Amino acid sequence: MFYGAMKLSIGGSLKLAFRPWVEGLENIPAEGPAILASNHLSFSDSFFLPAVLDRKITFIAKQEYFTSPGVKGKLTAAFFKGVGQLPVDRSGARGAGEAAIKSGIEVLERGELFGIYPEGTRSPDGRLYRGKPGGLARVALATGAPVIPVAMIDTEKIQPPGKVVPKLMRPGIRIGKPLDFSRYHGMDGDRFILRSVTDEVMYEIMKLSGQEYVDIYATAAKRQIAEEAKQKAEEEKAAKAAGLDKAEKADQADRPDEKA
Repeated sequence: MFYGAMKLSIGGSLKLAFRPWVEGLENIPAEGPAILASNHLSFSDSFFLPAVLDRKITFIAKQEYFTSPGVKGKLTAAFFKGVGQLPVDRSGARGAGEAAIKSGIEVLERGELFGIYPEGTRSPDGRLYRGKPGGLARVALATGAPVIPVAMIDTEKIQPPGKVVPKLMRPGIRIGKPLDFSRYHGMDGDRFILRSVTDEVMYEIMKLSGQEYVDIYATAAKRQIAEEAKQKAEEEKAAKAAGLDKAEKADQADRPDEKA
């Protein structure tokens, strides 16, 4: 009931303000479990997708959103619970992955929709990055649930990094046809199968989104971008220091000899 009220309030407001367009809603089953695997461009992806669906969809969210102290923390926890977010302790990479997989399986065993971002994090530059094989493929093979590829379109343009006020524009959502991986049932321990399943899903997302595909993980790309930004800042700082030093020497050369 609380989810329904929050969906009506938040979902209705999002649809009224941004008017997202949607293609492929008929590919969402009216009942039964399914995994919605989406690209990840913006924090708002987890709100726009549920807003256009009639069924509840559960995403994984970091536990800190649910455990922050004070009034603000309680309001934040209520908000995330209300929009179908599930808290997972992400302390330790392996522990976080196992917790997410367990939570996803539980959601699907209840006959519900489970949402997941195979890239593992938001794209740093709007391109589509390599999918991580652990979560998506293992949940799919363990449950036999169909995987429905989803492409979020232009959501990163609504509120770019550093912008406080969102831009009113129409994002899009393309929902592809369900993918059946039942042929791999019981093979969730084979890393080559996990890689194959993940790559097939990412290929379908790429076709739906039209994004350029980059065959590295988004986390590695973020580190690379951060290192390049740091190196550029250091070079600019060094160039500025060299320019000041040169200007100071020139100034000293132009001064009359005080001893003369």
